[in-house]
Amino acid sequence: MKLEVDVLIIFSDKDNETLQGQQGWVTQFKKFLDLMLTQVLGSKPNILLKSEYDNMASPKLDNAATLVSILSPYFIQSGQCLDNLETFYQAAEASGQNRNRVFKVFKNPLSVQEQPPRLRELIGYEMYQLDTETGEVREYSDYFSSEAERQYWMKMVDLAYDIYDTLIQLKETGTKTEVKNIFKRKTIYLAETGHDLSVQRNIIKRELQRHGYIVTPTKTLPGNIHDLEKAVRKDLEDAQLSIHLIGSAYGEIPDGSDRSIVELQNRFAAEKSQKVSKDQFTRLIWISPLLINASERQRAFIDNIKRDTEAQEGAEILQTPLEDFKNIMREELMEADEKRTLDDTGGKSIYLVHDRVDHNEVKPLIEVIEKSGYKVLMPGFEGELLDLRQKHIDNLRNFDAAIIYKGKVNDQWVRMKVLDLLKAPGFGRKKPIKGKAVFAATGASLNLEAFKNQNLRIVQADPRDTAQSIKSLLEEFNG
Repeated sequence: MKLEVDVLIIFSDKDNETLQGQQGWVTQFKKFLDLMLTQVLGSKPNILLKSEYDNMASPKLDNAATLVSILSPYFIQSGQCLDNLETFYQAAEASGQNRNRVFKVFKNPLSVQEQPPRLRELIGYEMYQLDTETGEVREYSDYFSSEAERQYWMKMVDLAYDIYDTLIQLKETGTKTEVKNIFKRKTIYLAETGHDLSVQRNIIKRELQRHGYIVTPTKTLPGNIHDLEKAVRKDLEDAQLSIHLIGSAYGEIPDGSDRSIVELQNRFAAEKSQKVSKDQFTRLIWISPLLINASERQRAFIDNIKRDTEAQEGAEILQTPLEDFKNIMREELMEADEKRTLDDTGGKSIYLVHDRVDHNEVKPLIEVIEKSGYKVLMPGFEGELLDLRQKHIDNLRNFDAAIIYKGKVNDQWVRMKVLDLLKAPGFGRKKPIKGKAVFAATGASLNLEAFKNQNLRIVQADPRDTAQSIKSLLEEFNG
């Protein structure tokens, strides 16, 4: 079944009442989420509202990809809101696609026990104004104040990226959402931190999501050691990398343990490192260079990480400014992606750059290239614009040689693709380019003057033997 609604927002009517001619709270929230998701997705999302007492033409709960519940005392007291929530869960479970599709937004603070049982373990997004000195809770009246920028909008950005991540995962599941999978994404375990690094963790999380990685954990970690260990180990099973940020705060200690959640996550990741090869799983540990307020216990934990060989198993430990760590993290991820591509392709790959209109015409070329022992990298034509761009960048980063196919396209299109090849080193390439060529199909004209001094091989297909034209080009690449 195709899911026609990207985001369905359910709420109590009381939470969207208009005051002094202004839009209701939920209507404002929808407007801002729409704005943020448009930037993240690269296209306008389909976001709909569903109040507790709407009409017969309201959106169906089984036709939405994600559900955002606006939690408040009014929501909890509304039987219809709770029924809508349960109906969505049942529809998601029946479809077999019920992972990470529900998001809880707090309009007002609620304790864990006050929340619906279905939502208690989910990560929440607090959209209210909290005075840390008095404990007073207020709704924002000015959404563009400096305080709103620090709290409301930061949470809105987090929510938008998390919804984006779920939409991408739904598309990767295949036929039930009628969207083709473009490429398998890497999973990274970004360990929960002490309270002093929560903002920095969110910044890194958004950056990883923006580059197409699946980031776990996606739920609030349990408060007891038994369930916490089970949840963390399960997430680590799917991860190829774990990232641990360690600052001055020791962190919360779960029931039944004498160690913090921060320390336990690092220990479980170290144990996985001892069981698998470095190619399968690695760790990055960042220790803040500013530990002025760190407790004796936290300092002992950090010293143990630095000294203990088991704690260092499969890990790179860095105590640098955070920006330096982020740069190192990017390099590590790019190198890992390149290595995986080399492993998959046997070290030889040809990027066959072509337009959708020529997709059928390049099939004979693909056959010849593959029979010659090369892996063919292809541009994407189905899916979101951001995904297609990322696939193109990945191909530019990883190809050994590239062939631009000119069939029905014009010279301007070819020039744009030649420029992309020239920019390839800027995307983080670590290996030399063995060759670049423009292959003009039989009957296709090409202005040779436009491509002088570009270090390009220009090949006009032999109408009698196109296959031989490609074979000769591949031999030049190998020379």
